[in-house]
Amino acid sequence: MPIIHIVLFEFYPVTTHAQVEDVCTRMLALSQKCVHPITRQPYVKSYGGGRDNSPEGLQGAFTHGFVSEFQNQEDRKYYLEQDPEHLAFVATLKNVVMNVRVVDYEPGKF
Repeated sequence: MPIIHIVLFEFYPVTTHAQVEDVCTRMLALSQKCVHPITRQPYVKSYGGGRDNSPEGLQGAFTHGFVSEFQNQEDRKYYLEQDPEHLAFVATLKNVVMNVRVVDYEPGKF
């Protein structure tokens, strides 16, 4: 069963627009940089994201969201715990991203 992975970022108030753009560009580049250890091919089924533009006003301080889809739990586990590209990216966020929220779900599973 596929897994949808949603990540929301709240940037520090002192984070510049250039830093935000850099984080977002590098986040989206993970779709091609993260390769499966056996097939050596990108394994994230889909990847997208951008700046919030919801008129509802319910986003709090979270300004950017990203959604990725994994084929299965094993691929997500590798991405979160072992993928060197993803882990290196996460390590660069500590001085620019103040808060992160993550929600994962399997479509139709309640």
